[in-house]
Amino acid sequence: MSLKIDVVPELPKAPVAVFFYEDEAPKPAALPSAGAALRKELLERAHEENFKGKSGEVLSTFCANNGGFSRYILVGLGSKKGFNNEKLRSAAGHLYHFAEKRYAALGVVPPSQDLQAVEALAEAFYLAAYRFKQYKAQNGKDLILQTVALLSGGAPDAKWTQAVQRASVYAESINFVRDLINQGPSDKSPQTLGNLAKTLSGGGVTAEIMEEEKIRALKMGGLLGVARGSSMPPVFVHLVYKPKGPAKKKIGIIGKGITFDSGGLSLKPPQSMETMKCDMAGAATVLGVFKALKELKPKVEVHGFAPMAYNMPGHDATKPGDVLTAMNGKTIEVLNTDAEGRLILADALAFASQKKLDVLIDLATLTGAVVIALGHLVTAAMTNDKKALEKLLAASQKSGERIWELPLIEDYKEDIKSKFADLQNISSARGQAGTISAGLFLQEFVDSTPWIHLDIAGTAWTDKNTPLCPTGGTGAMVRTLLDYLCAL
Repeated sequence: MSLKIDVVPELPKAPVAVFFYEDEAPKPAALPSAGAALRKELLERAHEENFKGKSGEVLSTFCANNGGFSRYILVGLGSKKGFNNEKLRSAAGHLYHFAEKRYAALGVVPPSQDLQAVEALAEAFYLAAYRFKQYKAQNGKDLILQTVALLSGGAPDAKWTQAVQRASVYAESINFVRDLINQGPSDKSPQTLGNLAKTLSGGGVTAEIMEEEKIRALKMGGLLGVARGSSMPPVFVHLVYKPKGPAKKKIGIIGKGITFDSGGLSLKPPQSMETMKCDMAGAATVLGVFKALKELKPKVEVHGFAPMAYNMPGHDATKPGDVLTAMNGKTIEVLNTDAEGRLILADALAFASQKKLDVLIDLATLTGAVVIALGHLVTAAMTNDKKALEKLLAASQKSGERIWELPLIEDYKEDIKSKFADLQNISSARGQAGTISAGLFLQEFVDSTPWIHLDIAGTAWTDKNTPLCPTGGTGAMVRTLLDYLCAL
């Protein structure tokens, strides 16, 4: 990453950012050791400029300092009541975008000396600095801001440095996922991503890349059926991370890898295809997690599974009415070829279930219905094991990524039963509980292993710039999964 973040005992000769809570009047969250005089002057400047400390509010001003003047940047955190590290990340993102084209260096006084807050602050700067430039002409102006210095204020610098380093690992993994999602679909064929997965080997990680012949031998009829319409054959990736010493748990993470989704013969409208390069976000997340595992070294064994294929309307494409046989022997009537993600995940879940892992977690940009239900800020979760989900939800509280559980209503199973096969790939109750029906379909390919399904169709992509992410892939759920694995 181009941005450098240092930990320093004293603020550098650069503009200094100070965070303010809103509450009844703006109050500095923390200040350098300059004392009461600086506090008084900052409050005077805030009053003069009508600065309230609201979330997203940023003000640049000058204050007296050792006979001269220094620039201070006041950054709003919003109300102290209900404040958390995700709100800190957002405030830091606003600060970064204010400073990025103005200053080469920036001093920052963290609002607290809590190490999780320091990590969140550094993570926010790294994420806000992300830009996808692969297809841009190299004549644009580079951003001015190169260095951020965090004032440790007497805290042990080594621990702060470790927190910043950890934030760097998280951010590099997230930005890696963003890059993969943002790439054009022709530049990320199943074979290309399979080859990329190979490069993750080492540091406790091994990679097995299965080509079409092996996939056929495994009788993965769902994956083969989806890939039939493309000139590019499918790929199935199996990554394994093993810690040094005995593993506390064995966790499987499965990611949907449709490297472009045209809808197949059930063709999408042109506008709906514009962001379908994002349909491999689940598989990208699996790769991103494994990129970080080598650095974080959790004490758990992790298996990553990623079925990858294009969904295209080629000359031999699967047709509505075709019946596919998944790896576990269950037959599926395909009524809509645009409900393809669940077909490839069926085989991946059946394969993962054979590995006798402690928990399975799948991630998929699976349903448009989840966007209607929860929007673009909340990931839907479904599970066959409440205790397993509770641990993941605890991780999401730390990461700041929102997850909301939807129920797997048994009565809805009737709607995915086929007249001609064991299952059909869309619900007969059209327009109702589409996300839940998809979860119930996936559950048919999981054995008794505790399992969590995450529908990231809303959260994997943003159509607008946010404080921490420009338009495009977001890298959603990477932080949560890494926090979850490291906490086991």
